[in-house]
Amino acid sequence: MSQSAKVYIIDDDPAMRDSLDFLLGSAGFTTRLFECAPDFLQELPQLEFGCVVTDIRMPNMDGIELLRKLNSVSGSPKLPVIVMTGHGDVPLAVEAMKLGALDFLEKPFNDERLLSMIEVALSQNESDSKADALVTELVARAASLTQRERQVMQGLVTGQSNKTIAREHDISPRTVEVYRANVMTKMQAGNLSELVRFALRAGVLKD
Repeated sequence: MSQSAKVYIIDDDPAMRDSLDFLLGSAGFTTRLFECAPDFLQELPQLEFGCVVTDIRMPNMDGIELLRKLNSVSGSPKLPVIVMTGHGDVPLAVEAMKLGALDFLEKPFNDERLLSMIEVALSQNESDSKADALVTELVARAASLTQRERQVMQGLVTGQSNKTIAREHDISPRTVEVYRANVMTKMQAGNLSELVRFALRAGVLKD
């Protein structure tokens, strides 16, 4: 990681902005802080390449609308975006990733996980062949799932609880837990955000 790598923080909470500024500055990143998405978009044409870390729920313009605006901007560098979500915001996070967000992080989050995400975001320079190979591998992983495991995965990546999935498919919550463990193992996903990302790239996530 370049010690001058830029991270653009967008959050309407001053305490969160200051906390992230301190954390990322201590890790060697150069930060720019924005109180709202419109302020960030106004500065976008002059910004260097970097990673955007944005809250998903903000007044005036939320993280979803920000991603839509970024997708409509031409002539600017494509910046990787990590969205921060609250508990229970998985459906919003899925929508954000469909709009091009690289990953999402649920609050409260582990500092090291955020730093790792940012480093990955700033080194996203996979060749097309590597990216294609990854998609092929993810499709193969998804194909290894049983029908019930696919149903459970669909529930997980759309933010349903184990109880809701169990009720929908007339099975016990304990059985859902077993299927959930199988899904995570077969998809080689370490956490929910990875599972969402893998499901999207494999093309198995229903709209």
